[in-house]
Amino acid sequence: MDAFLRFCIGTGDPRAPETRQRCGVLSGGIGIALNLLLFLGKLTAGMVTASIAVTADAFNNLSDAASSVVTLVGFRLAGQKADEEHPFGHGRMEYLAGLVVAMLILLVGVELAQSSFEKILHPEPVSLSVLSAVILAVSVAVKLWMFWFNRGLSKRIQSAALSATAADSLSDAAATGILLLGLLAGHFLSLPLDGWLGLGVALFILRTGWAAAKDTADPLLGRPMNRALAEDIDRIVLGHPYILGIHDLVYHDYGPGRAMMSFHAEVPANADLLEVHDVIDHVERELKAKHQIETCIHMDPVVQDGRTEAIRTQVAGIARGIDPVLTIHDFRITAGPIHTNLLFDVVVPYGFRLSDGEVRAALAEGIKGLSDRYFPVIQVDHSYVEEQKAP
Repeated sequence: MDAFLRFCIGTGDPRAPETRQRCGVLSGGIGIALNLLLFLGKLTAGMVTASIAVTADAFNNLSDAASSVVTLVGFRLAGQKADEEHPFGHGRMEYLAGLVVAMLILLVGVELAQSSFEKILHPEPVSLSVLSAVILAVSVAVKLWMFWFNRGLSKRIQSAALSATAADSLSDAAATGILLLGLLAGHFLSLPLDGWLGLGVALFILRTGWAAAKDTADPLLGRPMNRALAEDIDRIVLGHPYILGIHDLVYHDYGPGRAMMSFHAEVPANADLLEVHDVIDHVERELKAKHQIETCIHMDPVVQDGRTEAIRTQVAGIARGIDPVLTIHDFRITAGPIHTNLLFDVVVPYGFRLSDGEVRAALAEGIKGLSDRYFPVIQVDHSYVEEQKAP
């Protein structure tokens, strides 16, 4: 495994497009070769044993070979540089390749389930030879190695497509292992298990295909930023002078190593504009160097007088009193002869127990308790960062 990693990554950046391309092409080439060999071996075993389950498992390996072709082509296309028609590059081709692999897995599962159901209704005797048993046992070992190999690559380069390929290999190993044990039991106990074993293999395949489809479709549809990445961005940004806080972080994924991000950075309203601008530029360059993210930062001036800070603290306390997950930002005060406007945004998680209108009403009621002169102007925001999972 270390030799493969050195070939793919060497001393370079695992997130670099050319590195991902080498790893994807290597994984695809190995997958094509091994799956074709397994297909020929299992097809021979299926013909010898007259087992629908073994034959179906052979064609599952043939579909895996086709999936490896898709993976190889997908990574080759994803490695292409940006052009006039695709200014953000072709990185999402990797996700599309993973989705095609998932669809092929599901198709094989459906076909296998149909064939197995027919075999359950019309069982036929199955003979198990030593050669067939050896072929199936070797297949389990090869698939376990492919799982280990692809999982290692996927972790190093953070690839959903290779992760789907690894999951497929593991389910294949489990399905073939169950198939072998079942055929042994059927041979020695004379039980008509072939159709039922084929159906079990089909369910394994369908479950794997569904999980792989979800993992690859999510980034295409647009998913929230990973919580750990968001926390590291907070640490980097807030480590610079003048920046008091960040909010409204929006992340766009155009494929591994190709992302854009924007957020608002709160800065003192009385700070030197040129100095703050220089800090913002430095933050953008640092995020690009560390996380390969093109970043656009909007500066929000924050008034830091005692009265504004005191009222902001009170309003933040009201929000936490409604629910600890609620936070506020962009807090401003505009005083008038009759009432004082309190303008701010509140961040409400998706699926929150209260509607946006109910949150506004609850905040307004709490603010009214502070003073009848206060008039809240509330904007409800929703977070684009992955929600913290309960332990």
